Amino acid sequence: MTILSTSRLRAAGRSLLLGSLMAAPLGFTSNEAAAQVPPPPAAFVGTWQGTLDAGAVKLRLVFHVAAAEDGTLSGTMDSPDQGAGGIPASSVSAEGRTLRFALAPLGALFEATLSDDGQTLEGTFSQGGARLPLAVVRVEGAPPLPERPQHPSPPFPYRVEEVTVRNLEAGVTLAGTLTLPQGPGPFPGAVLVSGSGPQDRDETLMGHKPFLVLADHLTRHGIAVLRYDDRGVAGSTGDFPSATSEDFTSDALAAVAHLAAHPDVGPVGIVGHSEGGLVGPLAAVRSPTVQYVVMLAGPGLPGGEIVKLQGALIARAEGTPEEVVAHNVRTQERLFQAVLDHPDPEEAAPVLLAILEGAVAELPAEVREAAAASASPEALAAQVRQVNSPWFRFFLRHDPRPVLEQVRVPVLALFGELDLQVPAEVNEREAGDALRRGGNPDATLRTLPRLNHLFQTAGTGSPTEYATITETMSPLALDAVSSWIRERFPAGS
Repeated sequence: MTILSTSRLRAAGRSLLLGSLMAAPLGFTSNEAAAQVPPPPAAFVGTWQGTLDAGAVKLRLVFHVAAAEDGTLSGTMDSPDQGAGGIPASSVSAEGRTLRFALAPLGALFEATLSDDGQTLEGTFSQGGARLPLAVVRVEGAPPLPERPQHPSPPFPYRVEEVTVRNLEAGVTLAGTLTLPQGPGPFPGAVLVSGSGPQDRDETLMGHKPFLVLADHLTRHGIAVLRYDDRGVAGSTGDFPSATSEDFTSDALAAVAHLAAHPDVGPVGIVGHSEGGLVGPLAAVRSPTVQYVVMLAGPGLPGGEIVKLQGALIARAEGTPEEVVAHNVRTQERLFQAVLDHPDPEEAAPVLLAILEGAVAELPAEVREAAAASASPEALAAQVRQVNSPWFRFFLRHDPRPVLEQVRVPVLALFGELDLQVPAEVNEREAGDALRRGGNPDATLRTLPRLNHLFQTAGTGSPTEYATITETMSPLALDAVSSWIRERFPAGS
């Protein structure tokens, strides 16, 4: 029973050698002895594959375990559905029949017990406070990573520079990539601001790199682009878990100032996806250096309304019974009100946990059994931390409409017809009404047909499709952004 959407967790982090058995000690049969004697480290060597069921998303995970001559274990993990391979384990160890496979940079741990026949590892995968059951079986080889044909590769027909952006106000350093068209400038500039969750500069998700594709397209069409790792991610400093959209606005403004100072760059704007579409308007009303805003699936509704809408839409797309959808919405409303009623997170935590535990108890028995993993004490505690976090507390209270009413620079707001995370019809309407109320002189709002939240051409819009779609970003969306910017800010202006 996942009460909160998975969008913040995107997200956003891929031959049996048997030793000889000892002689059976007195008092045991040979079978009993085999069960009691710990297997050697070599028994864990090989490739293991299973599927992690995280509710709205199901991910194949592949663990590669190797042993050195002294028996020391090492390994890597693949997440084929996320297009990630060769993620190094920080440590791999075996004690008795238990394997511990740690991935410290991801805050993840797989701990599992080896079956008697040596063909299955069954245990739990822990990350971010959640513990989910995971069983993996021994396989020969691993599934190939999905193709991503839109991902560009060098040599590029433009300049590429690795840059460092300093947010002096926050004491944060952002690592980024600047791509500049060839030839004389000045070129219009775009700062890319990612969606929710810890994102790298390419906004890597499910094996896709939307910002890599978008930056490549824009630069090939005469626009200078700066994209950067979120604070606390990859090459950037700072603490991501404690940050809110206000902090990400501060980072975006530092990136805008950095790009605007480049001698080959002219007017600079923000192209923000999802939460980045909330950050763009905030930045525009705080600094005259932001000369345009592109909102890609940016919200027009307050955060609490967004979460309830997306949760219900995704649940229905997964075939969740309507009475359970309604039950989840009621639970969300209780949680959100408790956050508003208890400004102190420590006071709120036990109240939130009691609401979740009560919600689980109210579920029909068969639903409760099916949702056992996501309703475990560990999973409920993780949901409490999520809804009680600084980021969610800000997001819950933030209404983007008063901010949009203050935006005077040109705005392009694009939505995907099949978006289940920021539903197009209501968010386009609310954002458009706010821009019109404020008298914005140049606001363009469009819903693009058959596109999902990532602006992929989709079938249903469900997040479960993101990884299976070959397309990273629809050419329709790419062209809509580049043509709009170039019409208003031609090179040399």
